[in-house]
Amino acid sequence: MCNLPIKVVCRANAEYMSPSGKVPFIHVGNQVVSELGPIVQFVKAKGHSLSDGLDEVQKAEMKAYMELVNNMLLTAELYLQWCDEATVGEITHARYGSPYPWPLNRILAYQKQWEVKRKMKAIGWGNKTLDQVLEDVDQCCQALSQRLGTQPYFFNKQPTELDALVFGHLYTILTTQLTNDELSEKVKNYSNLLAFCRRIEQHYFEDRAKGSSSIRLS
Repeated sequence: MCNLPIKVVCRANAEYMSPSGKVPFIHVGNQVVSELGPIVQFVKAKGHSLSDGLDEVQKAEMKAYMELVNNMLLTAELYLQWCDEATVGEITHARYGSPYPWPLNRILAYQKQWEVKRKMKAIGWGNKTLDQVLEDVDQCCQALSQRLGTQPYFFNKQPTELDALVFGHLYTILTTQLTNDELSEKVKNYSNLLAFCRRIEQHYFEDRAKGSSSIRLS
């Protein structure tokens, strides 16, 4: 979105390469910067920012919505993948452990599941049911849909960090295989969010990702 030269490299051990243990991260020269917030600040220090055109009130609003997305969508994705027993048993363990030989694949998958479940308990999601999580996702999508309205992006004609964050999470929800479609169906209830994702996919990614998963609007 900043029109910077990049090279995307897929690594099975990406989270172990990241300084914080989380993705995304970027490698620039001898520096490695992980997670969206620090990456945004790093790029801004180099003279590139998507939100320079916003006033202070708009920037505060943008940050509030970004917190909403991180608190709801990111947490729901982790819950579905690591706390829903059907998904864990049928998909997550095999997918997460696939780059590694036995028994490391099993050990790392169980270790990751334990870490996520501990986080869920710490933030009050440990006893939530799947229906409650899906309701949280629906409320988040409703808030995002209302803020987007009929605009191409959340703050009118130009994308900001919020657009990048929302696209990343919604695209993941819409294209990641789970044991059922309940999570993606919550997003599909909001036609403007679907159109928003398709718009960004076409404008920024379609030429770079031939043959990868794309969003179906129906």
